[in-house]
Amino acid sequence: MSVRHNREQRQHSVADRIVAAADQALRAVAGSPMAGRSRPGADRADEPLQPDERRHAARLMRVNHAGEIAAQALYQGQALTARLDDVRDSMEDSAAEECDHLAWCEQRLDELGGQRSLLGPVWYAGSFAIGAIAGLAGDRWSLGFVAETEKQVVRHLDGHLAELPERDERSRAILEQMREDEAEHGDKASRAGGTPLPAPLPQLMGVVSKVMTRTAYWI
Repeated sequence: MSVRHNREQRQHSVADRIVAAADQALRAVAGSPMAGRSRPGADRADEPLQPDERRHAARLMRVNHAGEIAAQALYQGQALTARLDDVRDSMEDSAAEECDHLAWCEQRLDELGGQRSLLGPVWYAGSFAIGAIAGLAGDRWSLGFVAETEKQVVRHLDGHLAELPERDERSRAILEQMREDEAEHGDKASRAGGTPLPAPLPQLMGVVSKVMTRTAYWI
């Protein structure tokens, strides 16, 4: 179940936050996430797709589902190590919206007859570690990392929107809303004072992202 940010969490101890993060990890990797918002496109007709179109659409949605598992982990890792309460609040609020994305992708993946990536725990663990390291580097660097990550995610979603079968309006509606949310997350991080990352890091992040997406497409 998606847990929206409660301002009382500011009073929680580090141990409390670690337990909450572990619970969130189990929900993201092994549970059935529930969205706080209605799924975009759920009222659109589920047009019949050719077998190869359905298979390709399912694999694209599996990639996006895996990406949302990673997003949950990134935000949780950053929230756990954030120094300022308002930065932690922002990370947790964005994580709640990412939980919506995770639930929507999983629902659509099921409709298409696809399977989750078998490497979900790997995506979560690796992304959590990266998020925690970004948070330890300082809040401005952590926010800058969010801004760059979301910029790359928007480009990734643009690519998937171009690749989707033309008749797959249900998947398209999900990805369009995700794109809007991700762009807002990135803008919010920049407005909050995110420091632009030095040149080598965005390129490295892009390489890691490509490895993940290409692997999740098949596994």
